[in-house]
Amino acid sequence: MHLTVEEALSIYPLSEAKLIAGSKGTHRIVKSINVMDAPDISDWIKEGEMLLTTAYLIKDNPEQASALLHKLNRRGSSGLGIKLGRFWESVPDALIAEADELNFPLIELPFQFTFSDQMNGLFRAELARRTGTLQAVLEKQRKLMRFALRPVRSRSLLESVSDVIGHPIAIIGSRGELLFNNSSHSERELLGGWPWGNRNRKVRIGEEAGYRLPLLQGEESFGYLIFCSIDPLLLSIEESLFVQGAELIAHHIRSGDEDYFEHDLHREFGKLLRRYLKGDLSCAELVKAADTLDYGLLQAPFQLVLSDVPEAGELRQHELTRLKEEYAQHPEFDKMKAFHLVMEEGLLSIYSGERVAPERFSAIIESCFDKLKIGESFYPRAAISSRKSKPEETREAFAEVKEALRLTAHWNAGQQVAHYRQLELAMVLQQVPAEMMQKYFSRILAGLLGREPEYVREMLHTLEAFLENDGHINETAKKLFIHRNTATYRMEKLSELLDVDFKKTDDLLRLKLAFLFRKMLERG
Repeated sequence: MHLTVEEALSIYPLSEAKLIAGSKGTHRIVKSINVMDAPDISDWIKEGEMLLTTAYLIKDNPEQASALLHKLNRRGSSGLGIKLGRFWESVPDALIAEADELNFPLIELPFQFTFSDQMNGLFRAELARRTGTLQAVLEKQRKLMRFALRPVRSRSLLESVSDVIGHPIAIIGSRGELLFNNSSHSERELLGGWPWGNRNRKVRIGEEAGYRLPLLQGEESFGYLIFCSIDPLLLSIEESLFVQGAELIAHHIRSGDEDYFEHDLHREFGKLLRRYLKGDLSCAELVKAADTLDYGLLQAPFQLVLSDVPEAGELRQHELTRLKEEYAQHPEFDKMKAFHLVMEEGLLSIYSGERVAPERFSAIIESCFDKLKIGESFYPRAAISSRKSKPEETREAFAEVKEALRLTAHWNAGQQVAHYRQLELAMVLQQVPAEMMQKYFSRILAGLLGREPEYVREMLHTLEAFLENDGHINETAKKLFIHRNTATYRMEKLSELLDVDFKKTDDLLRLKLAFLFRKMLERG
């Protein structure tokens, strides 16, 4: 039972009683009810217990009545109810005065109700209140679970958790910095007693009670969650809800779905990088910020990667943060110095240090796409800049990945990852008139295009695969799922039909250009 004396006096039949003293103590908590039937009953009274009596043991001894009152007050009793009509017709004025002085609730109980009537009324009310509280907590847990399963965050994660659980919260970083606070408490009040241990505990915040939980990654705390304005008497019921909220926040923070716990320096560098790319910050200031991170991000040769899931719609932000986490955890990317930033254009990543072959770089990114198992309707893409050696080339690299990401869907349909250098020629040739492209394509491939349509399609497909694999017969055969001898025969036939020598760079370049024009014409 956890009612205040004031609340208890509003419950029938105790509502028929009369508070005759100690009105300033009605905020005391009634945890249980006991009946006085022994002279030493006061020795057994527990904190929060209300004592009911007929005054039989104290009816002839005012000093004993006064001593009982003082002892009950010292032991933290919530009040004394005296049933009049049998041994006392009225409570002595001296006892009332003493109770008022102690702010100890003294209650005159109605004669027509038994003690069991009073206790049953309180127990029924407490049972109903507890049942309602448990139902409310269960409903909050259901809401929290539904919220946790939603991939879309229409509002801040922390604001939403606070709303669902019904308490304002504060987030403290591992170094004691206030990262989030929607309570009315000041930073000084919230940080009382810092530093803290990694245990859940009830705390005092100003004039209110709070509950603090560490946000753990293994055994290490990377922050703290504080629920403010809690009712200490309901803590045993709500504690599991608080723990569930903390686990939800910790999970999403570790998964990269929010930036609240990102290192201060990382957040600051991200802001500066955005400003630099917009032209609002000098390169020197950006380099200084990068040096503060002690990453050497822009000092060593580096490359930019821009990733996006444009078809994801409302899920785009969620998928990008998932991809950010996947990049960060990949063992091969882990060997390189990296920085990731989710921005309007997509997920921007800076990689420096160990050089990775372009083909391998693309394969790693594609493997990250596969691990995420992004829906079939979402088509993730990424673009990789050319390798840069100077910090001043960062904007140039950013322009490259933006343009490459824009063009990769146009020129390289079905290809998820593109290098800027693969598209450079297409960018240069964009200004060539379509009529000229068509004439060039038709002239270079004239010896083949006049054949039967089915034969033309097969041979064009073979030639395109040969050019894409840099003239390697074995790789061409693998891509086409044919025998090496078959691929060799086709290439010899193509050499005759087109009057070209595949060992000559000029001939290969002319064919490459013809197929590039063909692709550009097909894309409009």
